[in-house]
Amino acid sequence: MLRIPVFMPHEANAIRRHHIPRPKRRVTNWAAYNEAPRQRSSLTVWFTADAIAVWKAVPRTTPGGQPRYSNVLITTALILRAVFRLAPRQTEGLIGSVLQPLGLDLPVPNYSTLSRRAETMDLPARARATGGPIHLLVDSSGLKLSGPGEWLAEKHGTSKRRSWRKPHIGFDAVTGRIVASILTGRDVDDASQVEPLLDRIAEPVEVFMGYGGYDRTGVYTALDERHPDAVMVAPPCADAVLSATADTEPTQRDRHIEMIGERGRLGWRRMVDYGQRSQAEVAMFRYKKVIGRGLHARTLPTQKTEAKVACIVINIMTGLGMPVSRRIA
Repeated sequence: MLRIPVFMPHEANAIRRHHIPRPKRRVTNWAAYNEAPRQRSSLTVWFTADAIAVWKAVPRTTPGGQPRYSNVLITTALILRAVFRLAPRQTEGLIGSVLQPLGLDLPVPNYSTLSRRAETMDLPARARATGGPIHLLVDSSGLKLSGPGEWLAEKHGTSKRRSWRKPHIGFDAVTGRIVASILTGRDVDDASQVEPLLDRIAEPVEVFMGYGGYDRTGVYTALDERHPDAVMVAPPCADAVLSATADTEPTQRDRHIEMIGERGRLGWRRMVDYGQRSQAEVAMFRYKKVIGRGLHARTLPTQKTEAKVACIVINIMTGLGMPVSRRIA
């Protein structure tokens, strides 16, 4: 008879999953949320006096050619491109079609300028502070790069295997926004990107939560140096052992190991509310549904800019309204 250990989480208890009822939830703010998707696709555009003032680039005082387009203009164009999934030429046409009916004498960057400026775009490295502590949930996934499609693989027998990049995001469970993001190659370890993610966050971190891959000494050290009062939640591996100072000065990891030994892994998940880490996976899923599952840029610097702009778009859309659901059964 097959016995399943009591410490196994739900995702590992596959043979008994059909006995676990699916929770039922109900959206409580349907009237307000129903308006948010409409606003996300609205083509209503207005230009404030401040936006018009910074539309053109500031003249340079050093020798060389004078710039015509400001960073605000290039960022706006890249945001429109990400929202409507446009090519650079289509983005140029969209901006021109908006400015002409309004009668605004403002320059429109051509498609080559958009591609060139995106490679050297200097977006803010630190997220804008909101004033309160955050519950940081970290996760990573994969974004495809362009490669041979199904037709080429079937016609010429070429390999269909594609290359991809790995985005690392820091999601705030309190405000529902992406507060930090990094794009790396596929061979980069997730735990090694925790320190750069923390350097991009302006708010104090109250809770740090990640999957088992973040249970590393370097992650604990980086969090303790920047946010010594933060609670670190990452499931230790099955063969984890207590530290040498567990009896006198237990670490957070020691407490997690002891709790798992006393209550089992499922009990530990309930005690630390580990289920909220799924919000980071939902944020990554939202990224792929809204922006897409791949990257359009060809070079790594441009791909990093594309990923940062995509996170800005996701934050703008979530700020318009999100559903608030309550469990009913």
